[in-house]
Amino acid sequence: MYQKKLGSTGLFVSELCLGTMTFGGGAGMWRQIGALDQTEAGRLVGRALEAGINFIDTADVYAEGLSEQITGQALRDLKVPRDSVVVATKGYGPMGPGANAKGASRLHLIDACKASLKRLQLDHIDLYQVHGFDPATPIEEQVRALDILVQHGHVRYVGVSNWAAWQIVKALGISARAGLARFETLQAYYSIAGRDLEREIVPMLRSEGLGLLVWSPLAGGLLSGKYAGGAGEGRRASFDFPPVDRPRADACIDAMRQVAEARAVSVAQVALAWLLHRKAVTSVIVGAKRLDQLEDNIAATELSLSDAELDALDAVSALPPEYPGWMFERQGARAQQLAESGRPGVR
Repeated sequence: MYQKKLGSTGLFVSELCLGTMTFGGGAGMWRQIGALDQTEAGRLVGRALEAGINFIDTADVYAEGLSEQITGQALRDLKVPRDSVVVATKGYGPMGPGANAKGASRLHLIDACKASLKRLQLDHIDLYQVHGFDPATPIEEQVRALDILVQHGHVRYVGVSNWAAWQIVKALGISARAGLARFETLQAYYSIAGRDLEREIVPMLRSEGLGLLVWSPLAGGLLSGKYAGGAGEGRRASFDFPPVDRPRADACIDAMRQVAEARAVSVAQVALAWLLHRKAVTSVIVGAKRLDQLEDNIAATELSLSDAELDALDAVSALPPEYPGWMFERQGARAQQLAESGRPGVR
């Protein structure tokens, strides 16, 4: 399994990351997503580490804190050396009643991080991420709060999840100006059926040197190819998320099924392999309820798609043209034409 640099840091993480949203259950949507107990979760963690996955992602809101507890206990039960695993978690969501038990204020982020450390049974978190954008808290306050956590040794690196490109760039400017710990990663939704972030976010990530951590690479299980059209089966029967352009997704599944049948692999492996071939992607977060699902996900790292297969998948999943992107394409074509011209200048 490949190891990739995390953003502009010297830290390396595996190209697959074990997501723990299926750990714990709890109430409401968390039970619909997964309700693995300590023993079941421990098997998944052990197998992931054995396969070369050194990266685990969780969040305080998953199963209302139970996911972090189970993850931390699994690492302890397995006697995993601390320096052999990169643990990421997130804070922002509501963890209690009251207006200040959520959001990205200095008060909440610092308290949330310390609570996560306790649940995880760790002395530090390798990657701490703001789980959403808080319009009520100035970006500078959020960045300074994260820097405090780094300076105090509670956190090694910081990142965000579900932020827009302009918000991240503004935060990076503040960090550079004030000499604060900068965002190294963005955790975002990305799949062959959901390529929206390629418009603004991916160019920004590549320009600024941030790593991309992909959540829901199979679009909530839809891209596994097991469900023919509609949301009437699987997790999407009761939790139809993330939103997907269904006709485009169905076309992608049909194209991936052709590749899968020719290669004797699963459709899910093709969907994951397509992401692993994207240059902007640092690590793809995979979640599983069963060991066989995790094994299938791990096998995607061995699937090398040909240029022809990638071209076919890119074509069927392509985003429709949107301004100003189509202007950039015209300008790019003109620049390429000029570069290839045998005569300098333009007429």
